[in-house]
Amino acid sequence: MDPQTAADSFARRLRESARKERAVEEQAYLKSDLQHLGASVPQIRAAAKDLHRSAPDLSHAQVVELVRTLWKRPIHECRVGCVELLWLYRDELRPTDMALLEKLLRESKTWALVDSLAVNVTGDLVERYPQLGSVLDRWARDDDFWIRRSAMLALLKPLRRGEGDFERFAGYADAMLEEKEFFIRKAIGWVLRETAKKQPNLVHEWLVPRTSRASGVTMREAVKPLSTEQAEALMAAYRERKP
Repeated sequence: MDPQTAADSFARRLRESARKERAVEEQAYLKSDLQHLGASVPQIRAAAKDLHRSAPDLSHAQVVELVRTLWKRPIHECRVGCVELLWLYRDELRPTDMALLEKLLRESKTWALVDSLAVNVTGDLVERYPQLGSVLDRWARDDDFWIRRSAMLALLKPLRRGEGDFERFAGYADAMLEEKEFFIRKAIGWVLRETAKKQPNLVHEWLVPRTSRASGVTMREAVKPLSTEQAEALMAAYRERKP
């Protein structure tokens, strides 16, 4: 399959699903500089799955070229499609593709692209190749808050299962705990919340000495799966801190 032809066909299908009203609303909601067609996420996923079914055996080089070709189009739905295709062809990705994922994350500049790229695609690659944790360590110190957010979210899936590298995440979160950026605060709370579903005591013990530093966004998310007693004690400690 020629990547350029596949990208053209994919984009054409999305245009056929276009809804102008949806496009205007979504572009305003995401504050996006990209063109929006108005295709829904289920429609984009269906198009990606059909492409994958028609060409399940694309080589690594073909997958990368297809994604690069499609991503170059300044169209939101095409970029969402890239994320879906990277997930569908995830077994073709290699450690060296972290450079490509970092490039896409830097150019995303919205949770609507960053989160799936970080949680699903990057997270899967890091889980398969644990040595890539050193790349996440660098990301966690990056000037771009979307890259810092991605470093944490890439660790989410195994933590959600009650496994994973909580120590690494905790190090990142501790360093970012007092940041003012909403998307950092939310990400810390998100990962803590999901971790707490399987390991509530671990999250509780981590939060106890940090209630004076964590934001309200982080705290409210993190305590959701905890026992009523644990959650109330942590929130009381948070509210008692000095302004």
